[in-house]
This record gives sequence, C-alpha cells and structure tokens, in this order.
Amino acid sequence: MLLRHGRTSWNASGRVQGQIDSELDETGLAQAEAVAPHIAAYRPVAVWTSDLQRAAVTASYVAREAGLELRTDPRLREFGLGEREGITHAEYSAAHPCEYADFVTGRWSSVPGAEGVEDVRSRTTACLTELAASIAPGEVAVGVAHGAALRVAVEGLVAGTASEPSAYAGMDNCGWAVLRERHAPRDGEPSWRLVAYNRTAPDPRFAQSRTAG
Repeated sequence: MLLRHGRTSWNASGRVQGQIDSELDETGLAQAEAVAPHIAAYRPVAVWTSDLQRAAVTASYVAREAGLELRTDPRLREFGLGEREGITHAEYSAAHPCEYADFVTGRWSSVPGAEGVEDVRSRTTACLTELAASIAPGEVAVGVAHGAALRVAVEGLVAGTASEPSAYAGMDNCGWAVLRERHAPRDGEPSWRLVAYNRTAPDPRFAQSRTAG
C-alpha cells in the first residue's frame, strides 16, 4: 500500500514544497488520525516513510495504530524542485508564466534545478521493491510518501516507465493506493498490478487540494 501524507499549511496556501520540511497543519493531523484505522485494517506488518516530517508524522499515526515500528527512508522524499521551492503558485505564475504552465501540467524538467523524473522513479521504486521483499508472501506493507513522488512510483511499478507529465493524477492528502504483486510475471513485464488508487477515508476533511508535495 502507498499513502500520501496529510495536509500541510503549505498545501492549503498553494506553496511549492518539494523537499522543504513543512509540517502538517491541524487538518493534516486530523486526516492522519482518521486514516490510520483504515490502513491498519489491512493488517500491515511494516511501515516505511519518507523522512520529511509531513510524511513521517502521518506514518507515525499508522504505525501506532498497527502496533509497528516506523522506518524512515530518504528515497521516499518528494521531488526536489530546485529554485522554486518555497514560493506560492501565484508568485510562480506571475514571475515565470511559461515555466509555470509547464509545471502545473507536470513537466517539471522545465524547473531550474528540479530532480529528474527518472531519478525519482529509480529511487522510489528501489525503496518500495526493497520494502516488498522484506515481507512474506501474502503480507501487507505500507509506504508513506508525497503526491508527485507517489504517482511516479506507481507508474514505475505498474508500467515499468515514468512519463512526463505522469499518466496518473496526484492523490489527495491521505489518499492511498493498493498494489498487488503478480504471482508469475513474464520476462520483462512489471511485477505489480494496481488494485485501487486514491482511496480516502469517508470524512469531509479529505476533500483537499491535489497540489504537489
């Protein structure tokens, strides 16, 4: 399973986060608390998370609900967004309109200093493949990360590629995806199937922005 973190004040104000270590706001903390029982109901045996606190704090609620130790891994971090981290979308649009038009459609290679999509796919899928290999057949593990990183990871695991812009929409705050390993994939085929995408707990606090981060 893959889970996006709860809302941050930067999500709410439309600020570009990237790898800046922003915190969950009150809504985000409530989302994390609300989603934890739903994820724990899958009976996971492992929870790994990005080391950025918006993901790690979200993951801590899940780990506590499931009675598990939490492991952090920087490979699950969000895209690095170079020079544009920290500015609002309004500021970005006004200062760099052409570049911003690429950014909002997921063409992040236009962003000065941004991490490449293949680099993000490589590190996230490597981490998640390692997580899957650490559990027994039939067991469930949870990876907690970020909107853009997760959509690239899902595409990488399911299709074996990463496109720009991604073929997948970003998940809502505390939205989750369910992937199932194929029993016997053919040579060269991806070994994962997407079972569910962007599920959310039945709570009005989950109707949040899908902004990156």
